[in-house]
Parts: sequence; structure tokens; C-alpha cells
Amino acid sequence: MPKEWSDKDERQYEHIKESEQKEQGRSKDRAEEIAAATVNKRRSKEGRTKEQKDDD
Repeated sequence: MPKEWSDKDERQYEHIKESEQKEQGRSKDRAEEIAAATVNKRRSKEGRTKEQKDDD
């Protein structure tokens, strides 16, 4: 679990991963990618991520 993730984020990740594998028939690797992207998208939408700054 990334250190920035809360316990709730981790539970959501596991739930989505299992759902993608069992219900959608996805491979373990693809299910993990989808779950991580979904949790990170929610964190970003809630303003809980660091924004990247341009170094120009």
C-alpha cells in the first residue's frame, strides 16, 4: 500500500481488484492496474494528491 493511501483507500483498492477479477474476468495484473487507477482518480478528485509542477 502506498504510504499516501488511507485504510479506506486500501479497502476500496482490494474491493475493486477482486470485483474486476471475479465479475469481469480480468487478469490479476490488469485488475490491479484498474483498481489503483480508480483509487488514485478518487484521491485526486478529493484533492488528496500532490499536483505536479512544471519546471520550465
